Amino acid sequence: MAVDLITLPCLTDNYAYLMHDEATGRTVLVDAPEAAPVIGALATREWALDEIWLTHHHDDHVQAVAELVAATGAVVMGAAADAHRLPPLDRQLRPGDHIDFGGGAVVLDAPGHTIGHIAFYLPEAGLLFTGDSLMAAGCGRLFEGTPAQMFDTLTRFAALPDETQVCSGHEYTMHNLAFAQTVDGANPALAARLMRVAKALAEGRPSVPSRLSGERATNPFLRAAEPAIAAALDMPGAPPLEVFTSLRAARNRF
Repeated sequence: MAVDLITLPCLTDNYAYLMHDEATGRTVLVDAPEAAPVIGALATREWALDEIWLTHHHDDHVQAVAELVAATGAVVMGAAADAHRLPPLDRQLRPGDHIDFGGGAVVLDAPGHTIGHIAFYLPEAGLLFTGDSLMAAGCGRLFEGTPAQMFDTLTRFAALPDETQVCSGHEYTMHNLAFAQTVDGANPALAARLMRVAKALAEGRPSVPSRLSGERATNPFLRAAEPAIAAALDMPGAPPLEVFTSLRAARNRF
């Protein structure tokens, strides 16, 4: 199933994603931080926007929904659990729901950053839209959820196939990698990734999406079971959830 993916920089450091299913001609937007980049990308490619999928309720992910719906008539989908604080939804989604797009998409529960956060996984296309849960070289702040919820979310995501492309919601990668070096500085894969990301950003290219295999190799929040990470936090032998909790607290201070 051929799906074209466009990564759209929005606002200061947000990303939205356009997907176009070549077989059906349908186009989907994941998150709506800003209307102008989306409308411009659609016009350039002569695509019509059919659906908007929302990962969570924060303004920098939903504030352009009304303008885009007015311009395109797109159908809006988001979490049923968050319907009370999302823009008006045409379809309320629950974890496990399927969406007929790109060979099939499944809605995944992704609490931690917020309670009602969801993600979208397209197995055939190899795409995972994580919003502010799993992020490139990091994870989202725990504004509403618990460390255990985020740890469970990331653990489930980490079990997906190596080639999965992680499409996260912000350009935080360099700062996340700088933090990762403080707890995993001897990791050669991390040093190599830092160089690649710096080059990409210097050339005006986004650092996302990222391969899940690379996240497992370099993202400290997916490596909480590694003895080196625990040792760097002065927590040798601690359970992975405790290490993860300390990692998130350290990242908050970084």
